[in-house]
Amino acid sequence: MLPRLEQSSNHRPIRRRFIILPVIFLLLIIAAALYVGWVKYWPNSLHVKPDFHGLDKPLFYRGELMELPAMGDQETLKLPFDVVSKFIDPTLLYEKNSDSVIITTQDKVIRLKTNQLTGLINEKPFTLRFPVEKAGDNVYLPIEPLRKYYQIDLRESEDTGAVLLMKEGDTVQWGKLISEQNHPKDQYALRSKPTIKAPIYADLKQAEAVMIWGEDNGWYRVQLANGTMGYVQKTQVVLDHIEMIPKQAEKQDFVAWKPLGGKINLTWQQVNKKTPDTAAIKAMPGLNVISPQWFHLIDGKGSLQNLADAAYVKWAHAQGLQLWALFGNATEQKQTTEALSTYDTRMNMIKQLVSFAQLYHLEGINIDFENVALRDKANMVQFVREMTPFLHEQGLVVSIDVTVKDGSDSYSKFMDRQAIAEVVDYMIVMTYDEHWAADQTSGSVASLPWVEKGIKQIMSEDAVPASKIVLGVPFFTRIWTEQNKDNKTVVTSKAVSMDAVLKIIKDKKLTQTFDAASGQNYVEYTEGDKKMRIWIEDAMSMQSRMDILKRLDLAGVGSWSRSLETPDIWTTIKNALEKKP
Repeated sequence: MLPRLEQSSNHRPIRRRFIILPVIFLLLIIAAALYVGWVKYWPNSLHVKPDFHGLDKPLFYRGELMELPAMGDQETLKLPFDVVSKFIDPTLLYEKNSDSVIITTQDKVIRLKTNQLTGLINEKPFTLRFPVEKAGDNVYLPIEPLRKYYQIDLRESEDTGAVLLMKEGDTVQWGKLISEQNHPKDQYALRSKPTIKAPIYADLKQAEAVMIWGEDNGWYRVQLANGTMGYVQKTQVVLDHIEMIPKQAEKQDFVAWKPLGGKINLTWQQVNKKTPDTAAIKAMPGLNVISPQWFHLIDGKGSLQNLADAAYVKWAHAQGLQLWALFGNATEQKQTTEALSTYDTRMNMIKQLVSFAQLYHLEGINIDFENVALRDKANMVQFVREMTPFLHEQGLVVSIDVTVKDGSDSYSKFMDRQAIAEVVDYMIVMTYDEHWAADQTSGSVASLPWVEKGIKQIMSEDAVPASKIVLGVPFFTRIWTEQNKDNKTVVTSKAVSMDAVLKIIKDKKLTQTFDAASGQNYVEYTEGDKKMRIWIEDAMSMQSRMDILKRLDLAGVGSWSRSLETPDIWTTIKNALEKKP
């Protein structure tokens, strides 16, 4: 019997171990599950204070914290130039040379110099309560003129000092924290990140309003009235109303002159020191605008040469013509750069133009700047933005001459057609020279496919409406000379009038052929070892150009230049513009 008792005693601890080990293992699993659940699902209760990235006067635009803070408070509040320029008005300019901020609107040019309480509106002085200020390298603008010229909404928190900036047309989606009738004192956490494990910035009351600026994986990115940004679970928020920042009442645009029921028919008048004798000018039926080359930039200070002639003014008006005097830069690149570089030199040009327009009773100014450095592209836009309000104030039509696109830097690419078209009344596209004096390939001055492509490109790529585009056409062509020298074809050309070509055809008894590629009549002949080629400008090519104008419904035609045409050209243009397509 003893052996059995000893055997029974030896097996009891083994059975207990089989019972205890599973229990311990189960407890460990439960503990691990609780720990994982706590780590994953138990919300963080730590409260922290938002630091606004250390900024004393944090500035927000549509829920985004700006790198630069605001300055001052209430009436002395000032906003960083960079913020206003980026979000409110990209045409706003800080000019380092004159230490000035320049605002251009549809009808005003406002100049604000740093640390000065006197500003200028269209060159008339006015008093500011607080000046433009510099803080290190940053320029700050007082809110007084900003509120006057822009429809902005500024909300400043007395609690945090944060400033919330919005502009006209902006929308704000508002939400409200849900209400629990059975638990009215419950609050909701505004967290620093879209997770319950993130620290809490604020405890939000039921029905408290928040601005919703975004969504992130089941969380709303929201902002409080005091500027604090954070995240709230979507299930805790109901969408409320949408607020829209109201737009300014629209001002009456300047209404540019155009012929009643018709289209512009403009021609340029070449002027070499002296205006031509008007008694020698033949009839130009259908013409309604003439643009004499009267005003020219002569130095980097913005001084202008004046070649205007009172007798010519009297003649033009007696013919019922509008006078849109041409103002050019004489293709002098260096002095153009200098004249465009500062507000003072630009304003010097503008004041002279206004004075001349009043003196000679002009109806418009035609801007013709060529050979301009590519680096002056922005200054060219600024000049036109500053000039136009002054000219419109005098009732003057503002037009500008541009080439087709994709040309050289100094004759094509320097011109920001889209930005300038937003300001001027008309853009005259000079659809010539497709082939010009320096080319080593003979060709048309303005083939019809090239012309149409150039106009369409400006309309599509630069968003210039057809109602602002005037089709510039040539009254001239080129006689091309091709000569073999040292087994190489050397090409030269000279520009000639329509009459000169007719005389050559008559004298040499030439027969014209139609060149389908250019859409023009064509002749060629030889002079010794030289081959002469002419793509002819005549009534047929002009009719084809008018067909393009009508098909695209452009504003009119501008011709370069009076005295190079044959008399029948005026009838062709007149009939084309008067007849409906």
